[in-house]
Amino acid sequence: MNRRELGMGAAMAALAGVASPAGAQARDPDAVQFYNTFNDQLARLPATIQPDVRAFYEMNGWTPVWTAPRMQALRAVASRAERHGLAQGDHFDFDALAADRARSEMLTTAALLSYCRVLSEGRIRPETVEDLWEMRKNRVDLPTGLNAALGGNQLLDWVEGLAPTDIGYANLSAGYVRYRRLIRDGGGWPTFRPGANIEPGQSDARIPILIDRLVAEGDLEASAGVRLKAEGVVYGTELQDAVKGFQVRHGLLGDARIGSGTQRSLSATAENRARQIALNLERRRWLARDVPDERIEVNTAAAIMVYWKDGKPTHSNRVVVGTPENQTPSLEKPFASVVANPPWYVPAGIARNEILPRGPGYLAANDMYVQNGTVIQRAGPRAALGYVKFELRDSYAIFLHDTPSKAAFNNAYRHRSHGCVRVQNAIDFARLLLSPDPTKLGEFDTALDSRRTTRVTTGREIGVRLLYWTAFVDGQGRVAFREDVYKRDDKLADALGIAVNLPAPVIDGRADADDVGP
Repeated sequence: MNRRELGMGAAMAALAGVASPAGAQARDPDAVQFYNTFNDQLARLPATIQPDVRAFYEMNGWTPVWTAPRMQALRAVASRAERHGLAQGDHFDFDALAADRARSEMLTTAALLSYCRVLSEGRIRPETVEDLWEMRKNRVDLPTGLNAALGGNQLLDWVEGLAPTDIGYANLSAGYVRYRRLIRDGGGWPTFRPGANIEPGQSDARIPILIDRLVAEGDLEASAGVRLKAEGVVYGTELQDAVKGFQVRHGLLGDARIGSGTQRSLSATAENRARQIALNLERRRWLARDVPDERIEVNTAAAIMVYWKDGKPTHSNRVVVGTPENQTPSLEKPFASVVANPPWYVPAGIARNEILPRGPGYLAANDMYVQNGTVIQRAGPRAALGYVKFELRDSYAIFLHDTPSKAAFNNAYRHRSHGCVRVQNAIDFARLLLSPDPTKLGEFDTALDSRRTTRVTTGREIGVRLLYWTAFVDGQGRVAFREDVYKRDDKLADALGIAVNLPAPVIDGRADADDVGP
């Protein structure tokens, strides 16, 4: 007799009842019916959920579990769906469950386990919506967890704990609720119509709408909004400061000029911004919850790098990341060494398409030579990798590095590389990482002075995560948005069956034709 047969045999023994004091047999007709129809009901569920449902009921002796108090707890669980950017009705239909009494027990369990899978691992497999996604996924034994939660009357706490519990997810979740409330209570915000640029000090008929738009998202205090609207349609200093805050929050140049990029961001609807937040909550659910206390995180949508030490963000830099044609992938790799004065072994595609056609003179002028069919650039002031490279293990030739092309760091649009991550003030950042060990820091500084290529280990592994987040909460607790440069929001939205219409990026700053670096 196999394990399942043993379990179901025990269940039938229990269902047969025990003698009461009066000697009568006690039997639960609903429980007997559930047992007799278990396999037929299970077969009618989606194949993806059947193993979890079977495993859960095996733990419970193939008997019903959904008592009235537990259903009340489940309703509390369902009421929290909006906090995760999810619609309650997509997962729980309590009226339908009540109407189908014969199947309500198993359908209830299946609905909850499906919802729990979304909270713990996401609804979409990331590999289906990104060309290269190689990160640690979250994995949870849901049947065992649900069994323990019901047994301990901890259903709500257990389910809520399946979603990420870090402050980034929690703050973005609160932001989603705030935007949904804004939509429900007032329909979002007034539509800002793009048109001619609005320069500081000018008058424009759109100023009242601009004020209402800024007040709606909290970039301008409501009381200040009332006062400024009463003053007319002049684009004055106080309103300019609010626009600068809006621009910074959207990754735009904070110059108070309301040009095409700012107008595109102003014209986004509250509904589309809420949906953009929901997409980014989904992305966060894909990731393993245990992250190193010391790590480097690069948000490739925002072109920003943050260094975490002891579980806290302690340092941030601007970075330059891949163009839409040469996207920086989503990777999670360990990093354990820096290379001072690195040569550049040029990838074949870049060499073939961008370097070799320029002829021997170009190679000589840029300290390049060909060896065994590979173009190599010597270390030095012209080197595309600058003076330091941060090596990632098994990273598809994706790494972090210095660059001689510093001007791009001043642009709002910093998607200009061939896929690698160029780090602003890279030498200072390398010294920060090596500072815990004065010997290693001295070795690095000596190598810089001598201009010799030298690999210096950090003495520890530091995790690096390349992420794509177009909505996140900034240091002031505001939801910050970035344009969907890589069109990954569009692709994820299509997979989830929702529609988004997000502003297109505006490319600022000229492209450098001589910048062929990785």
